[in-house]
Amino acid sequence: MGGKGLRPTGEQHGYKLQLSELGPTTLEAYGHLDLQLRELVHLYFCLEHDVDTPHGRVHCTMKGVPKGDRPVILTFHDIGLNHKTCWDTLFNHEDMAEIMHHFAVCHVDAPGQHEGANTFSTGYEYPSMDQLAETLPLVLKHFGLKSVIGMGIGAGANILTRFALDYSNMVEGLVLININPCAEGWMDWAAHKLSGLTHDMTGMIITHLFGKEEIHHNHDLIATYRHHIINDMNQFNLHLFVKSYESRRDLEVERPVPGQNNRTLKCPSLLVVGDSSPAIEAVPGKLTEAFKYFIQGMGYMPAASMTRLVRSRTASGSSVTSFDGNRSRSHTHEGNRSRSHTSENRGRSHTDTMDSSNADQSVPKSTEVSC
Repeated sequence: MGGKGLRPTGEQHGYKLQLSELGPTTLEAYGHLDLQLRELVHLYFCLEHDVDTPHGRVHCTMKGVPKGDRPVILTFHDIGLNHKTCWDTLFNHEDMAEIMHHFAVCHVDAPGQHEGANTFSTGYEYPSMDQLAETLPLVLKHFGLKSVIGMGIGAGANILTRFALDYSNMVEGLVLININPCAEGWMDWAAHKLSGLTHDMTGMIITHLFGKEEIHHNHDLIATYRHHIINDMNQFNLHLFVKSYESRRDLEVERPVPGQNNRTLKCPSLLVVGDSSPAIEAVPGKLTEAFKYFIQGMGYMPAASMTRLVRSRTASGSSVTSFDGNRSRSHTHEGNRSRSHTSENRGRSHTDTMDSSNADQSVPKSTEVSC
């Protein structure tokens, strides 16, 4: 296991801060620093680590310093992306600064998907979705983390859900964007085969990341992603990751039944769905605001400022919707085939919030935002 520290500076604040070649650490290690410098350490501190696991080497980027027993936000990207192209738009958004002030973030890149990744040898067997989920406890152990709030999109959401199902004590909450909880069916298989006759791998990934309307009308955005997939991703490694996702099995999440030990999520969950474009690119401000509400519901950031969704609710009637569960933590609201719940009015946010005045306060909740 190796790590290398980037060299952030705080010269604009009167400090010349350099942190390099540092291993995993906590805020307590900086107890001798004055308050302002400690805040700079938290905001600018960044470590890149390669974590060795039985299923391959996982590249991780830790931003900020974990604070005591507070969970770390752990992200996992979709196919065709890495942590930078997937999450930079969201985490660089102005409204995200308040969250970053309270939480460290650990970005996880799937094996071979990070910038400058070496090509896997011929015959290398890429980890399955379940095996990729099995690498995450070792990531937490490497950084000395007790628990996380998972944030994943597409394939990353699928992996994080498997992680939460098998290691519920390590996951305090989940933000799942455009998750498909089902295995690839025969119709999906046929569609991919047909698409493969007319599209290369890049084209197939574009159709996975974007809806038809976005592909046909937002040419600049599509061209940017296409350029990244072709020029920045290791094509051989990417092909293996895509095949792994296409070979996924059902999540097999069950509805919780009192008195039974069902396979269900035991943590609060925020489900984000969208038709036209990736929610992160289209509405980073709305997603950030929903994330703040979600974190507040978990008991963190009680004084966080809430403005964007309030304005949106006044202007267009947008809100979030909660669904009841049966434990002190929430579960995803899914049907018999574990398909993720989506709004009948997709393409805009929900307008109604269910009345929970008569609900048991110990009942968990799963929340959905439609973008």
